[in-house]
Amino acid sequence: MRTSNPIFSRWGATRDARPVGAYHREPVGATVDGSPAGDYRTNPCASPADTGLRAGSTAVTMDDVIVRTATTLGTVALTAVLSWLLLPVDEANIGRSYSLAVGAAVVAFVLSMVQAFKRTPSPALILGYAAFEGAFLGVLSSTVSTYIAPGVVVQAVLGTFAVAAGVLIAYRMRWIRVTQRFAGFLAAAATGFLLLLVADSLFTAFGAGNGLGFHSGGLGIVFGVIGILLGAAFLALDLKQVEDAVAYGAPREEAWLAAFGLTTTLVWIYLEVLRVLTIFKSDN
Repeated sequence: MRTSNPIFSRWGATRDARPVGAYHREPVGATVDGSPAGDYRTNPCASPADTGLRAGSTAVTMDDVIVRTATTLGTVALTAVLSWLLLPVDEANIGRSYSLAVGAAVVAFVLSMVQAFKRTPSPALILGYAAFEGAFLGVLSSTVSTYIAPGVVVQAVLGTFAVAAGVLIAYRMRWIRVTQRFAGFLAAAATGFLLLLVADSLFTAFGAGNGLGFHSGGLGIVFGVIGILLGAAFLALDLKQVEDAVAYGAPREEAWLAAFGLTTTLVWIYLEVLRVLTIFKSDN
């Protein structure tokens, strides 16, 4: 694995001897990271027709992933700050600002779905998603900080960094083993979590007051903590996919997909951390 970043420099150091871009079948009983047999028997970065890199393409490196992830997260942060400053949430403007934020969230969701179903990464779609997502987060964070829990946004950002750092360390130390079984369980758990969110929204929209009770009290905190744990698990899955992409010599443009996945996961974690801290502060 080629990278100048010291944090990642030892990841998969033994893989450098593999031919870059060589899509190959793993020997039975072994996988690229030494995890139990059956995790991957073929290259997860290639389709059955792939025999190497695309014409004119070079292999992705960890530095490519870091640069594109920094670009995408930087776009989220920049538009969040701008929306915080340019879309005030005082009594005279909160309705307009919130409407624009909801519109930005819808556009971000649509762009993310388009990218999710595309065969190839589109930097324009990914950066567009990051920009609109940042606009939504800026107004939401400003509203929470102004009316519900002053100072909570800084704590939520620090909490997100702490969760991300903890997952990175745990993954680096192999305390987390990402296997196909892990991914399947995570998909099922996330589906259940999202269905509960939808049900809560429907109950709230049709006059059930506090919905299913996920917005306050002990139940709300527990639900938020579950959301944080799911986000942490998705982050580990993202790291595994990045590691496999580099190890198998995936095309360089795949770094944008990695950046997209890491960004959406970190946004998820931030929102859940913000939820938990907001409930905790409002109840005390």
